[in-house]
Amino acid sequence: MFKARPRRLGHLVLKVRDLERSTQFYTEIVGLQVSDWIENRMVFLRAGQDHHDLALAQLPPEAAASDNAERPGLEHFSYFVPDFTEIEAMAQLLKERGIPIVRGPGKHGPGENTFLVFKDPDGNNVEFYSDMVQIDAEHPHEAKVWKDSIDSLDQWHFSKWAVEPPAALRKKYGV
Repeated sequence: MFKARPRRLGHLVLKVRDLERSTQFYTEIVGLQVSDWIENRMVFLRAGQDHHDLALAQLPPEAAASDNAERPGLEHFSYFVPDFTEIEAMAQLLKERGIPIVRGPGKHGPGENTFLVFKDPDGNNVEFYSDMVQIDAEHPHEAKVWKDSIDSLDQWHFSKWAVEPPAALRKKYGV
């Protein structure tokens, strides 16, 4: 029987009210470097060699004024696993145990990492990921702006997802 064996805590994604202001804080005050952007919706930041160890996601303007679930704070945290085979096995385990899968398996554009996001018992989003771009002197990287498209979310266009992608995502990306 499969037993998950994450290797280390990976990255966090935070939902923020003002992406520009938060990016300025994390670059100028905390000292992180920008790896990539998804238009004016997300920024990927790093302290080390991983493409990102923090990503910031812009909340929609109406979220700041409403009392719904879209609030600043944690979107997900992640654990590194050695390869995509482990992500596929984890998806099967989650399905067998009736644990909600939020998205994936898939392959992000920024960072090129594979992913699987699922819920813990308290409703937090947990991600397993593998194969993230590494940035160092031998593997330089120039930040770019990705279009907010299916390729930035999942380069495999939902073809490997263990659950039906939400209607809102299918509509947004025309899939």
